[in-house]
Amino acid sequence: MCISDIELILNFSQTKTSRHLTYLKNSGILSSRKQDQWVFYSINDEVTDIIDKLLSYLIKDPVLIKDAETFDILYSNRELALNRLKNIDWKA
Repeated sequence: MCISDIELILNFSQTKTSRHLTYLKNSGILSSRKQDQWVFYSINDEVTDIIDKLLSYLIKDPVLIKDAETFDILYSNRELALNRLKNIDWKA
């Protein structure tokens, strides 16, 4: 996801979101790639199993549940940058 999507889902400020993404990137948990005006962050393959295990313990957390629901709604409504990026005609 890109930072604007994460801000929207978590209801965080840009500064707070950026700071936490930097922490996660510096720790080796996240990687990033730039495409057009967006920078997309993803979980590194090396830590996917650990993250899955952590999330399995947090799955009943009401805040995490709400964030996941918000993501699902925004994704299905095509409101996330990832969806907008898919619709760009890169040949033009």
